[in-house]
Amino acid sequence: MAALRRTLHLASLAAGVRRAVAGSLAGSCLAYRRLWDKLPAQPRQGSAGTFDWFFGYEEAQGLLLPLLQEAPAACPPRVLDVGCGTSSLCTGLYTKCPHPVGVLGVDFSPVAVAHMNSLLEGGQGQTPLCPGHPASRLHFMQANALNLQPVASSGSFHLVLDKGTWDALAQAGLPGAYQLLSECLRVLSPGGTLIQFSDEDPDVRLPCLEQGSQGCTVSVQELGPFGGITYFAYLVQSSN
Repeated sequence: MAALRRTLHLASLAAGVRRAVAGSLAGSCLAYRRLWDKLPAQPRQGSAGTFDWFFGYEEAQGLLLPLLQEAPAACPPRVLDVGCGTSSLCTGLYTKCPHPVGVLGVDFSPVAVAHMNSLLEGGQGQTPLCPGHPASRLHFMQANALNLQPVASSGSFHLVLDKGTWDALAQAGLPGAYQLLSECLRVLSPGGTLIQFSDEDPDVRLPCLEQGSQGCTVSVQELGPFGGITYFAYLVQSSN
């Protein structure tokens, strides 16, 4: 049943991409950059200039904010969004989190990164984004999620977010997805948390996470339903 659900989800996701690009990349694997370079940002209600798979910041904030409050008080927690695309997760944390936070969004699509930097800085006649706390910071950088060494040192982030990135990479095979997981765990600080947002059933995802993150605590929380679909937040917490 879970395998069938995953197949149907990927077919639906790919159909959405095909409708968005409506061109020669229509049948491409979701793990390929050239597809995402051609996918335009489509406004989401309440999140102008961003486009979200699954759901956006508003639906995730109830889970994210308590985790940020648990961070050591000595310095603002750092958040990494891996495969951020043009999602509202980064911008929502930056503009709506009442506590100081440093947010870095990375994506392998230069088009997506340029779009989000333009949104942040107020390009094309838009108003620059204002932080929810004066000490908060937001940056977007182009990077390969399978090798985050150029942008993220080991143990440097309290919270790492993956919304659909594992799902996209897994289309090209699980080795890439496991490499993504390895990099996410490498950059986690002691006691930090990786969250994978997905609609993949726990009986499929949990064994993969438990195999690839030995020594960590793996759990799952149900989210939604949003738009009639139940999602899951898979939490992987590193040891102290």
